[in-house]
Amino acid sequence: MKKQPYFLIVLAIFAVILILSGSSMFLTLQPGERGVIFRKFSGGLDKENVFLPGFHIIAPWNDMHVYDVREQKSEETMDVLDKNGLSVNIDVSVRFNPVYNKIGFLHEIFGKDYISQLVIPEVRSSVRQVAGRYTAEEIYSTKRKEVEEAIITETSEILKNNNIQMRALLIRSINLPEKIKVAIESKLQQEQEALAYQFKLEKEKSEAERKRIAAEGEARANKIINSSLTPALLKMRGIEATIKLSESPNSKVIVIGSGKDGMPLILGNN
Repeated sequence: MKKQPYFLIVLAIFAVILILSGSSMFLTLQPGERGVIFRKFSGGLDKENVFLPGFHIIAPWNDMHVYDVREQKSEETMDVLDKNGLSVNIDVSVRFNPVYNKIGFLHEIFGKDYISQLVIPEVRSSVRQVAGRYTAEEIYSTKRKEVEEAIITETSEILKNNNIQMRALLIRSINLPEKIKVAIESKLQQEQEALAYQFKLEKEKSEAERKRIAAEGEARANKIINSSLTPALLKMRGIEATIKLSESPNSKVIVIGSGKDGMPLILGNN
């Protein structure tokens, strides 16, 4: 019975702690959230252990930092310089999310404001660096896909090294000064017309070559045939034709040896 006052004192102290801490001891992480704890009196930031969605109880003197790890999107419009110093306006869109089990390391370096401290600066830096290796014409038309792939590769790598997973990066638009744009489009049109004309010439050249080869082949064939048609062969073919004709049921008069070169002469038939 004498121990009861001590129990009541402990219970009262615990109640006071609960009242002072409010609801900070009880925390529920929602789907798409992760938590990392900072222990003020025992080790500081616990980077290795990440709290998953669900109900958690923490000591009131510790802090839980909650991160939204769902995919997020940022859209950036920037003016960059090409390799010749010409200004190019590029509009990009990037989708990303923190690496789930690395938010402790992300929090230690950049904190919860990592989008403005890390993602946006690195995207802008990659776009500028890549654009600086190409001309405005290449960025705008001839090597646009190559430029986009280079930006994606370099941005993804730097973000990955800082515990951010880049899901996608798209170049939504590329804008040039109007005079430059018109000049590039005119040049591209002329190049396309030149290629079309060259294709037409090549096609006509190929057709002429085909006809020449066909004519030469036909000439050689006629020469071979003519050289093989000797008088004896012609006479033999004529005799064979006469024999077949004589076997026909139609009536006719055939004079043997009366035709040119002794060939049979057909006088008439019914």
